[in-house]
Amino acid sequence: MRFSTALLASAAALTVSAQNGYKGFNYGANFMDGTPKTVNDFEYEFNAAKQLPGTNGDWTSARLYTMIQHGSTNTVIEAIQAAINTKTSLLLGLWASVPSEQFANEIAALKAAIAQYGTAFTDLVVGISVGSEDLYRITPTGIENKSGVGASPDQLIDYIRQTRSAIEGTTLAGAPVGHVDTWTAYVNGSNNGVISELDFLGMDAYPYFQTTMANSIENANETFYDAYDVTVAASQGKPVWVTETGWPVSGEQQNQAVASPENARTFWAETTCSLLKANINLFFYTLQDAQMGTPSPSFGIKPAGDLQQVQPLWDLSCPASAKPSSRTIPLSDPPPAPTTTGTTPISSITSTSTSIGPQLPVPTSLDEVFQIPQLLIPIDHSRPDTPLGSQFIGQLSPTYSTLVNFQFPASFAGKLCTFIFYMPPIANGWWSPYQLKSPGGLSVSRMLRPATVSTTPNNLGATQPIGAVYPLTLGQGHVVGSLPCDGGGQTVGFQISALAGLDFSWYQSVQPPVGLFVRANG
Repeated sequence: MRFSTALLASAAALTVSAQNGYKGFNYGANFMDGTPKTVNDFEYEFNAAKQLPGTNGDWTSARLYTMIQHGSTNTVIEAIQAAINTKTSLLLGLWASVPSEQFANEIAALKAAIAQYGTAFTDLVVGISVGSEDLYRITPTGIENKSGVGASPDQLIDYIRQTRSAIEGTTLAGAPVGHVDTWTAYVNGSNNGVISELDFLGMDAYPYFQTTMANSIENANETFYDAYDVTVAASQGKPVWVTETGWPVSGEQQNQAVASPENARTFWAETTCSLLKANINLFFYTLQDAQMGTPSPSFGIKPAGDLQQVQPLWDLSCPASAKPSSRTIPLSDPPPAPTTTGTTPISSITSTSTSIGPQLPVPTSLDEVFQIPQLLIPIDHSRPDTPLGSQFIGQLSPTYSTLVNFQFPASFAGKLCTFIFYMPPIANGWWSPYQLKSPGGLSVSRMLRPATVSTTPNNLGATQPIGAVYPLTLGQGHVVGSLPCDGGGQTVGFQISALAGLDFSWYQSVQPPVGLFVRANG
């Protein structure tokens, strides 16, 4: 079979992009006044993205929200032709917060695009997102914020399966099918069925809007990676793409978050650039949202006007100091097995349970079936070379993690070890086994080797996520996750980290149960 040089060049460009992570923006189907975007409008935007100063022409992908041309019933969106003309790779979107008869129009447009454009179109597709923040919109927060009609988990599962059926046997067969939603939707255990249907999770996270937390620009990078880490923990081992994030250049102050070009630059330099260095698929919000009107808040890199002539509102170059988050290693890319003896290869870990469920009643005391930590060592990430030694009090905060060692008996061999974090009921007496200063969640990760009294953040080494809990509520036993048990009296180390602004300390005890425990199943 003979291939044209244009198609070969396009395929080569997509291969390079896949290795380096897709870099793109979100593109709506219409302008703020309701005018539909035409092929010329999309071409204008796609070319402008590639010409942004300080970016080396790397922003060559586009995320769409719908397959339907705005104002039509099921006509193919003109962004497809624009992408073909400009060699822009596509994360397709099918709008799912609609009744089934309207979603059928999205499927019809998808099929029509395959038939009309063939491989000139399908070779550009990097993935298909069924829906956008549909699960968030049906939550109390989404309803309170008047976010519009959403979709239930069962409805989304049906639409995802319809999409897979629509591309089966076509040149788009095998394209990864995912869903885009807020990180809070993914850590909600009632949505685990949706995650099971996906090839990837598209995560939207905006520290600016997280008004129940310390959300100033100084905390934005930490807040973002808290959201990313808990989404990875909830992902059932599937890739997590960042499909929306950014910081506004104008708009009202949200709690401690101030919208300004200066703060947008800080967020870009610290968070966006670290995602780029980590080769995580990223679709930034947004290139320009001030077209035929100015939204509030406004997230656009470009101000209103000529996209290809007006300079960005902030410097888009990445500082040399920008680096990937080192707090966790994604499940899809485990670190090498440790060379030391006495530990199980970290790649054998399987994430089994995340989010707010399941939860267990809190017993009055624990029996000998449960294993308790043999060592409890807080570490302070703001003092990366300072060992704090063994303590009785565990500490979790944006700067503190706590390391624990468990010694699994030989009877655990061949079984599954389940990690449970017990939170006591509200304390009414003069003494409390915990101090909760700021709510949030926690995650548990496996260490390459057991902790010692000399362990510090700098010599901790890589960790592998097991699971996460969000939110961490009093009076509950939270099942964090599971992994195969080690036998033969081996000592294994684990790191407990704070998520979403948690500031919490506890006295590890058996009666009443407080802290992290392990029991074997099977």
